[in-house]
Amino acid sequence: MELLGRFKNKLIVLFGITAVLLITSCGNETEQPTENIVQPKVEVKKIPTPNFNADSAYSFVKAQIDFGPRVPGTPAHAKCADYLSAKLKSYGFEVIVQNGTVTTFDKKKFNLKNIIGSFKPELQSRILLCSHWDTRPWADEDTKDTDKPFDSANDGPSGVGVALEVARQVSIANPNIGVDIIYFDLEDWGTSGDNDSWCLGSQYWSKNLHKPNYYANFGILMDMVGAPNAMFPKEGNSVELASAAVEKVWKAANDIGYGNYFVSQTRHFVGTDDHLPVNKAGIPCIDIIEYNQATGGFGEYHHTHKDNMDVIDRNTLKAVGQTLLEVIYSEK
Repeated sequence: MELLGRFKNKLIVLFGITAVLLITSCGNETEQPTENIVQPKVEVKKIPTPNFNADSAYSFVKAQIDFGPRVPGTPAHAKCADYLSAKLKSYGFEVIVQNGTVTTFDKKKFNLKNIIGSFKPELQSRILLCSHWDTRPWADEDTKDTDKPFDSANDGPSGVGVALEVARQVSIANPNIGVDIIYFDLEDWGTSGDNDSWCLGSQYWSKNLHKPNYYANFGILMDMVGAPNAMFPKEGNSVELASAAVEKVWKAANDIGYGNYFVSQTRHFVGTDDHLPVNKAGIPCIDIIEYNQATGGFGEYHHTHKDNMDVIDRNTLKAVGQTLLEVIYSEK
Protein backbone atom coordinates (compact mmCIF):
# COMPACT_ATOMS: atom_id res chain seq x y z
CA MET A 1 0.00 0.00 0.00
CA GLU A 2 2.82 2.36 0.83
CA LEU A 3 4.48 1.67 -2.52
CA LEU A 4 1.19 2.26 -4.29
CA GLY A 5 0.76 5.56 -2.49
CA ARG A 6 4.25 6.71 -3.45
CA PHE A 7 3.53 5.77 -7.06
CA LYS A 8 0.31 7.81 -7.03
CA ASN A 9 2.14 10.80 -5.59
CA LYS A 10 4.78 10.59 -8.32
CA LEU A 11 2.05 10.44 -10.98
CA ILE A 12 0.36 13.51 -9.53
CA VAL A 13 3.66 15.44 -9.53
CA LEU A 14 4.43 14.26 -13.07
CA PHE A 15 1.01 15.34 -14.36
CA GLY A 16 1.41 18.70 -12.64
CA ILE A 17 4.77 19.37 -14.24
CA THR A 18 3.43 18.35 -17.63
CA ALA A 19 0.45 20.68 -17.27
CA VAL A 20 2.69 23.60 -16.33
CA LEU A 21 4.92 22.95 -19.30
CA LEU A 22 1.93 22.81 -21.64
CA ILE A 23 0.50 26.03 -20.29
CA THR A 24 3.87 27.77 -20.55
CA SER A 25 4.37 26.49 -24.06
CA CYS A 26 0.93 27.74 -25.17
CA GLY A 27 1.54 31.04 -23.49
CA ASN A 28 4.80 31.54 -25.33
CA GLU A 29 3.08 30.89 -28.66
CA THR A 30 0.48 33.57 -28.06
CA GLU A 31 2.99 36.09 -26.77
CA GLN A 32 5.31 35.88 -29.77
CA PRO A 33 5.37 39.24 -31.60
CA THR A 34 3.39 39.17 -34.81
CA GLU A 35 5.05 40.40 -37.98
CA ASN A 36 3.32 43.38 -39.62
CA ILE A 37 2.73 42.61 -43.28
CA VAL A 38 3.01 45.79 -45.31
CA GLN A 39 1.27 45.64 -48.65
CA PRO A 40 3.45 47.20 -51.33
CA LYS A 41 2.03 50.35 -52.86
CA VAL A 42 1.15 49.96 -56.49
CA GLU A 43 2.47 53.08 -58.16
CA VAL A 44 0.90 54.06 -61.45
CA LYS A 45 3.75 54.97 -63.72
CA LYS A 46 3.28 58.22 -65.62
CA ILE A 47 3.45 57.60 -69.32
CA PRO A 48 5.33 60.37 -71.16
CA THR A 49 2.98 62.71 -73.00
CA PRO A 50 3.18 62.03 -76.75
CA ASN A 51 3.77 64.76 -79.29
CA PHE A 52 0.63 66.08 -80.97
CA ASN A 53 1.13 66.23 -84.74
CA ALA A 54 -0.48 69.42 -86.07
CA ASP A 55 0.01 68.38 -89.70
CA SER A 56 -1.93 65.20 -89.03
CA ALA A 57 -4.74 67.13 -87.33
CA TYR A 58 -4.83 69.58 -90.25
CA SER A 59 -5.21 66.68 -92.71
CA PHE A 60 -8.12 65.33 -90.66
CA VAL A 61 -9.86 68.71 -90.89
CA LYS A 62 -9.28 68.88 -94.64
CA ALA A 63 -10.57 65.34 -95.17
CA GLN A 64 -13.95 66.43 -93.78
CA ILE A 65 -14.05 69.54 -95.97
CA ASP A 66 -13.28 67.46 -99.04
CA PHE A 67 -16.63 65.68 -98.67
CA GLY A 68 -18.38 69.01 -99.09
CA PRO A 69 -20.72 70.63 -96.53
CA ARG A 70 -21.86 67.89 -94.12
CA VAL A 71 -25.46 69.04 -94.01
CA PRO A 72 -27.71 66.37 -92.45
CA GLY A 73 -29.57 64.37 -95.05
CA THR A 74 -26.96 64.84 -97.80
CA PRO A 75 -24.51 62.31 -99.35
CA ALA A 76 -21.59 64.33 -97.94
CA HIS A 77 -23.01 63.89 -94.45
CA ALA A 78 -23.36 60.12 -94.90
CA LYS A 79 -19.85 59.72 -96.37
CA CYS A 80 -18.25 61.74 -93.60
CA ALA A 81 -20.01 59.64 -90.96
CA ASP A 82 -18.51 56.49 -92.48
CA TYR A 83 -15.08 58.13 -92.62
CA LEU A 84 -15.11 59.20 -88.95
CA SER A 85 -16.31 55.80 -87.77
CA ALA A 86 -13.64 54.01 -89.80
CA LYS A 87 -10.84 56.28 -88.54
CA LEU A 88 -11.77 55.75 -84.89
CA LYS A 89 -11.94 51.98 -85.43
CA SER A 90 -8.53 52.03 -87.11
CA TYR A 91 -7.08 53.49 -83.90
CA GLY A 92 -8.48 50.71 -81.73
CA PHE A 93 -11.61 52.49 -80.53
CA GLU A 94 -14.84 50.59 -79.98
CA VAL A 95 -17.34 52.51 -82.12
CA ILE A 96 -21.07 52.96 -81.69
CA VAL A 97 -23.14 55.02 -84.14
CA GLN A 98 -26.15 56.23 -82.19
CA ASN A 99 -29.16 56.79 -84.42
CA GLY A 100 -32.20 58.78 -83.41
CA THR A 101 -34.99 60.79 -84.98
CA VAL A 102 -35.18 64.50 -84.20
CA THR A 103 -37.25 67.41 -85.50
CA THR A 104 -35.65 70.78 -86.24
CA PHE A 105 -37.19 74.17 -85.45
CA ASP A 106 -38.43 74.39 -89.07
CA LYS A 107 -40.30 71.07 -88.74
CA LYS A 108 -37.83 68.90 -90.65
CA LYS A 109 -37.21 65.37 -89.40
CA PHE A 110 -33.76 63.81 -89.51
CA ASN A 111 -32.15 60.57 -88.51
CA LEU A 112 -29.18 61.88 -86.56
CA LYS A 113 -25.89 60.03 -86.17
CA ASN A 114 -23.87 60.54 -83.01
CA ILE A 115 -20.52 58.84 -83.60
CA ILE A 116 -19.06 57.48 -80.36
CA GLY A 117 -15.61 55.93 -79.94
CA SER A 118 -14.30 54.34 -76.72
CA PHE A 119 -10.70 53.42 -75.94
CA LYS A 120 -10.32 50.93 -73.06
CA PRO A 121 -14.11 50.77 -72.54
CA GLU A 122 -13.61 48.42 -69.57
CA LEU A 123 -12.00 51.11 -67.40
CA GLN A 124 -14.12 53.18 -65.02
CA SER A 125 -11.78 56.18 -64.98
CA ARG A 126 -12.47 58.03 -68.25
CA ILE A 127 -12.16 61.37 -70.03
CA LEU A 128 -14.69 62.44 -72.64
CA LEU A 129 -13.71 64.56 -75.65
CA CYS A 130 -16.43 65.88 -77.93
CA SER A 131 -17.21 68.14 -80.86
CA HIS A 132 -19.96 68.44 -83.43
CA TRP A 133 -19.42 67.22 -86.98
CA ASP A 134 -22.43 68.52 -88.93
CA THR A 135 -22.54 71.67 -91.08
CA ARG A 136 -25.05 74.50 -90.79
CA PRO A 137 -27.22 74.46 -93.94
CA TRP A 138 -27.03 78.23 -94.55
CA ALA A 139 -24.39 80.96 -94.38
CA ASP A 140 -26.94 83.21 -92.72
CA GLU A 141 -24.37 85.62 -91.24
CA ASP A 142 -22.79 86.35 -94.62
CA THR A 143 -23.72 89.18 -97.01
CA LYS A 144 -24.06 86.94 -100.08
CA ASP A 145 -25.31 83.42 -100.81
CA THR A 146 -26.88 83.37 -97.38
CA ASP A 147 -29.17 80.50 -98.36
CA LYS A 148 -26.29 78.21 -99.36
CA PRO A 149 -24.18 75.92 -97.16
CA PHE A 150 -20.48 76.60 -96.57
CA ASP A 151 -17.35 74.57 -95.82
CA SER A 152 -17.54 75.14 -92.07
CA ALA A 153 -13.90 74.22 -91.48
CA ASN A 154 -13.45 75.72 -88.01
CA ASP A 155 -17.01 75.39 -86.72
CA GLY A 156 -16.99 71.67 -86.03
CA PRO A 157 -14.23 70.02 -88.13
CA SER A 158 -11.36 71.69 -86.22
CA GLY A 159 -12.45 70.02 -82.98
CA VAL A 160 -13.16 66.75 -84.80
CA GLY A 161 -9.68 66.83 -86.36
CA VAL A 162 -7.98 67.55 -83.03
CA ALA A 163 -9.83 64.65 -81.39
CA LEU A 164 -8.87 62.30 -84.24
CA GLU A 165 -5.20 63.12 -83.80
CA VAL A 166 -5.59 62.57 -80.04
CA ALA A 167 -7.13 59.18 -80.87
CA ARG A 168 -4.16 58.34 -83.09
CA GLN A 169 -1.69 59.24 -80.34
CA VAL A 170 -3.69 57.32 -77.72
CA SER A 171 -3.50 54.21 -79.89
CA ILE A 172 0.30 54.51 -79.93
CA ALA A 173 1.04 55.57 -76.34
CA ASN A 174 -1.42 53.59 -74.23
CA PRO A 175 -2.70 55.92 -71.42
CA ASN A 176 -3.64 54.81 -67.90
CA ILE A 177 -7.26 55.84 -68.33
CA GLY A 178 -10.10 55.31 -70.77
CA VAL A 179 -10.81 57.90 -73.46
CA ASP A 180 -14.16 58.49 -75.12
CA ILE A 181 -14.74 60.63 -78.20
CA ILE A 182 -18.23 61.71 -79.21
CA TYR A 183 -18.98 63.52 -82.45
CA PHE A 184 -22.43 65.05 -82.00
CA ASP A 185 -24.73 65.49 -84.98
CA LEU A 186 -27.24 68.27 -85.70
CA GLU A 187 -25.63 70.84 -83.44
CA ASP A 188 -25.89 73.65 -85.98
CA TRP A 189 -29.47 73.48 -87.28
CA GLY A 190 -30.87 76.09 -84.92
CA THR A 191 -32.43 79.51 -84.96
CA SER A 192 -31.60 82.68 -83.05
CA GLY A 193 -33.54 83.19 -79.84
CA ASP A 194 -34.40 79.51 -79.34
CA ASN A 195 -31.64 77.76 -77.42
CA ASP A 196 -33.41 74.40 -77.54
CA SER A 197 -33.31 74.41 -81.34
CA TRP A 198 -29.53 73.91 -81.27
CA CYS A 199 -27.45 70.91 -80.15
CA LEU A 200 -30.06 68.33 -81.08
CA GLY A 201 -27.50 65.51 -81.17
CA SER A 202 -26.14 66.14 -77.69
CA GLN A 203 -29.64 66.74 -76.33
CA TYR A 204 -30.69 63.36 -77.71
CA TRP A 205 -27.58 61.66 -76.30
CA SER A 206 -28.04 63.16 -72.84
CA LYS A 207 -31.49 61.55 -72.64
CA ASN A 208 -30.41 58.30 -74.29
CA LEU A 209 -26.89 57.48 -73.12
CA HIS A 210 -25.09 55.10 -75.47
CA LYS A 211 -24.35 52.81 -72.50
CA PRO A 212 -26.46 52.39 -69.34
CA ASN A 213 -25.10 54.52 -66.49
CA TYR A 214 -22.29 55.87 -68.65
CA TYR A 215 -20.02 58.25 -66.78
CA ALA A 216 -16.71 60.06 -67.32
CA ASN A 217 -14.54 61.94 -64.82
CA PHE A 218 -15.08 65.06 -66.92
CA GLY A 219 -15.69 66.11 -70.49
CA ILE A 220 -14.03 68.61 -72.84
CA LEU A 221 -15.95 70.09 -75.76
CA MET A 222 -14.02 71.71 -78.61
CA ASP A 223 -15.85 74.29 -80.71
CA MET A 224 -13.95 76.50 -83.16
CA VAL A 225 -10.42 75.60 -82.06
CA GLY A 226 -8.41 76.19 -85.26
CA ALA A 227 -8.33 79.90 -86.14
CA PRO A 228 -5.01 81.81 -86.19
CA ASN A 229 -4.03 83.38 -82.86
CA ALA A 230 -7.26 82.18 -81.30
CA MET A 231 -8.03 83.16 -77.73
CA PHE A 232 -9.74 80.67 -75.42
CA PRO A 233 -10.87 82.37 -72.21
CA LYS A 234 -12.72 80.38 -69.57
CA GLU A 235 -16.33 80.06 -70.71
CA GLY A 236 -18.80 81.17 -68.05
CA ASN A 237 -21.07 78.11 -67.94
CA SER A 238 -18.01 75.86 -67.81
CA VAL A 239 -16.69 77.73 -64.77
CA GLU A 240 -20.04 77.43 -63.01
CA LEU A 241 -20.71 73.77 -63.87
CA ALA A 242 -17.25 72.18 -64.08
CA SER A 243 -14.73 74.50 -62.43
CA ALA A 244 -12.27 71.72 -61.48
CA ALA A 245 -12.00 70.59 -65.11
CA VAL A 246 -11.54 74.19 -66.27
CA GLU A 247 -8.66 74.72 -63.85
CA LYS A 248 -7.08 71.40 -64.82
CA VAL A 249 -7.12 72.19 -68.55
CA TRP A 250 -6.03 75.84 -68.29
CA LYS A 251 -3.23 74.94 -65.87
CA ALA A 252 -1.99 72.22 -68.24
CA ALA A 253 -1.99 74.70 -71.12
CA ASN A 254 -0.02 77.26 -69.14
CA ASP A 255 2.42 74.65 -67.82
CA ILE A 256 3.42 73.61 -71.34
CA GLY A 257 3.63 77.13 -72.76
CA TYR A 258 0.21 77.81 -74.31
CA GLY A 259 -0.99 80.50 -71.92
CA ASN A 260 -1.25 82.94 -74.83
CA TYR A 261 -4.08 80.78 -76.22
CA PHE A 262 -5.71 79.67 -72.95
CA VAL A 263 -6.37 82.99 -71.26
CA SER A 264 -6.94 82.77 -67.52
CA GLN A 265 -9.99 85.02 -67.56
CA THR A 266 -13.71 84.34 -67.70
CA ARG A 267 -14.98 86.33 -70.66
CA HIS A 268 -18.42 85.21 -71.79
CA PHE A 269 -21.25 82.74 -71.40
CA VAL A 270 -22.15 80.76 -74.50
CA GLY A 271 -25.94 80.71 -74.73
CA THR A 272 -26.02 77.09 -75.81
CA ASP A 273 -23.46 74.50 -76.85
CA ASP A 274 -23.00 70.74 -76.62
CA HIS A 275 -21.34 70.88 -73.19
CA LEU A 276 -24.61 71.93 -71.56
CA PRO A 277 -26.55 68.73 -72.37
CA VAL A 278 -23.48 66.73 -71.30
CA ASN A 279 -23.60 68.49 -67.93
CA LYS A 280 -27.31 67.70 -67.70
CA ALA A 281 -26.38 64.04 -68.10
CA GLY A 282 -24.34 64.34 -64.90
CA ILE A 283 -20.87 64.66 -66.43
CA PRO A 284 -18.98 67.90 -65.66
CA CYS A 285 -18.07 69.20 -69.10
CA ILE A 286 -16.29 72.35 -70.24
CA ASP A 287 -16.20 74.25 -73.53
CA ILE A 288 -12.98 75.27 -75.27
CA ILE A 289 -14.37 77.89 -77.62
CA GLU A 290 -12.85 80.88 -79.37
CA TYR A 291 -13.58 84.39 -78.17
CA ASN A 292 -12.86 87.17 -80.65
CA GLN A 293 -12.10 90.54 -79.06
CA ALA A 294 -12.90 92.44 -82.25
CA THR A 295 -16.45 91.08 -82.49
CA GLY A 296 -17.04 90.52 -78.77
CA GLY A 297 -18.11 86.98 -79.64
CA PHE A 298 -17.16 84.49 -82.34
CA GLY A 299 -14.78 85.08 -85.23
CA GLU A 300 -15.79 87.07 -88.29
CA TYR A 301 -15.87 83.86 -90.31
CA HIS A 302 -18.64 82.41 -88.14
CA HIS A 303 -21.57 81.07 -90.22
CA THR A 304 -20.16 82.66 -93.39
CA HIS A 305 -18.44 81.35 -96.50
CA LYS A 306 -15.16 82.57 -95.00
CA ASP A 307 -15.19 79.57 -92.70
CA ASN A 308 -12.96 77.43 -94.92
CA MET A 309 -9.47 75.94 -94.73
CA ASP A 310 -7.96 79.43 -94.93
CA VAL A 311 -8.92 80.02 -91.29
CA ILE A 312 -7.33 76.80 -90.02
CA ASP A 313 -3.95 77.34 -88.38
CA ARG A 314 -1.68 74.46 -87.43
CA ASN A 315 -0.24 76.35 -84.44
CA THR A 316 -3.68 76.69 -82.86
CA LEU A 317 -4.50 73.04 -83.50
CA LYS A 318 -1.19 72.17 -81.83
CA ALA A 319 -1.91 74.33 -78.77
CA VAL A 320 -5.29 72.71 -78.17
CA GLY A 321 -4.26 69.16 -79.03
CA GLN A 322 -1.06 69.15 -76.99
CA THR A 323 -2.96 70.54 -74.02
CA LEU A 324 -5.51 67.72 -74.27
CA LEU A 325 -2.76 65.10 -74.40
CA GLU A 326 -1.09 66.68 -71.38
CA VAL A 327 -4.37 66.41 -69.45
CA ILE A 328 -4.97 62.81 -70.53
CA TYR A 329 -1.48 61.56 -69.71
CA SER A 330 -1.42 63.33 -66.35
CA GLU A 331 -4.50 61.42 -65.15
CA LYS A 332 -4.04 58.28 -63.04
